[in-house]
Amino acid sequence: MFRATLWLTLVTVAGLVLGFGREWLLVDAWGAGARTDGFLVALFVPEAIRMTLAAGLLPSAALPLYQQLDAQRRTGWVSAQMSSLLLCGVVIAAVLAAGAGLWVRLVGPGLAGHVQQTAASSLLILSCVVPMLLVHALAAAVGQAQQRFLVAGLGSFLYNLPPVLLLLMQRGATDERSLSWAFVVGGILMLLSVLPLLWRGGWRPWRWGWQSHEISALYGRLGPLLASAGASQGLVLLERICASFLGEGAITLVNLARKLVNLPLVALMSLNQVLLARMAQFAEDVAARRNALRLGLLVTATLTIPAAAGMVAAAPSLVKLLLPAGMDQGPLPMLLAWFACVIVFGAWNALLARYAYAGGNTVLPMRYELAGSGLNAAALALVPMVSGIAGIAWAALAACLLTAFLFLRRYALLDDPLMLRLPLAAMVALAGAVPVFQFVPGVWLQIGVGALYALGWLLLLGYWSVRAARGALKTTATQP
Repeated sequence: MFRATLWLTLVTVAGLVLGFGREWLLVDAWGAGARTDGFLVALFVPEAIRMTLAAGLLPSAALPLYQQLDAQRRTGWVSAQMSSLLLCGVVIAAVLAAGAGLWVRLVGPGLAGHVQQTAASSLLILSCVVPMLLVHALAAAVGQAQQRFLVAGLGSFLYNLPPVLLLLMQRGATDERSLSWAFVVGGILMLLSVLPLLWRGGWRPWRWGWQSHEISALYGRLGPLLASAGASQGLVLLERICASFLGEGAITLVNLARKLVNLPLVALMSLNQVLLARMAQFAEDVAARRNALRLGLLVTATLTIPAAAGMVAAAPSLVKLLLPAGMDQGPLPMLLAWFACVIVFGAWNALLARYAYAGGNTVLPMRYELAGSGLNAAALALVPMVSGIAGIAWAALAACLLTAFLFLRRYALLDDPLMLRLPLAAMVALAGAVPVFQFVPGVWLQIGVGALYALGWLLLLGYWSVRAARGALKTTATQP
């Protein structure tokens, strides 16, 4: 499990580094202003689809179904799903292209008229990547069933490579049209890389199946996941809408904070994909799945609490070091610190949802995630207009806390002493990082102190988690 997680983490890191480099180069070329805001608005819907699929939505629904089939039936299953997803992708792309102007006005209503027009032209081109994204997600499910995590994990790297190369070569001379076509080229590269996985899974381009019962079974599992993902991306949409009214460049700031916060989550994304594949193998063994869940929660806490604490402690220096000059003088460091607090509980929620997915239950996570999304939406409608841009992160944190509470209560983990102590440890670690954020001067000194602080928590939580995991295994072994 850990070897697969390591390799998948490495390729995912490469993809996220390129994704962050893409945002950095975009801000460096065009500045943190209306032009960058406009392109990010155009990119919102295709990027939302890509990130949702990359987070494992389609594999979460498809993997248990695929693993239940014998080798002969898998061939027809892959062909049927390929036909369905291609058709679905083409329809979505056509809807986006036909209503590009409407989508842009929906995502960025506060943008100027000429910025919206340019963004609509970009979205018209960017919509072409949607069918490729859906096929890539299907290939990722097939690859996970074959224990081939690496090839599918390269998708983000290949997708971001052409835009990064274009921005590196042309810098400020890059125009929106060329950059949009670079994303389409990235989608083509990503698709070509996973065709061998689909071939080994039984797909043949000259065979087009349409087995309605197989397709309906997948969409039946996918429906609740789409509702949860739709709510999540709807919240990101609300963030963009709120930011579009908070001044020029606010959308860019929120986007940069999100990108920076995603970097420490790389190992967790990989771990969750591997754990899902493992837990799906024991769909009928509740005890085995629960042991995997508890171990996953322990590892998740050990990784996220130090990462979030270190990011809070060194947020001003990270912004100054990693982003174009002048970004550390605005609200971005504080926004980044608040978004870092979301890491801990958001990572737990992703793993808790996958525990239900592995057992074939996609409705329960949908209910809890929608409850959290409702709180987030209500907070976004009220808080940012009073508190400013930091209120966007506060709303996300409140939603994560509610969703985590509901999951832990449902799985009867609220009475577990370890699960009671870990949130307390998170709050202590994050609060202890604030003095470093405020009072330690100098970029490298602040980063050094923040790194040592995070390392201390990593060692403490690592020791604590190992002891707790051994105790849980010993207790399980002695049960009749």
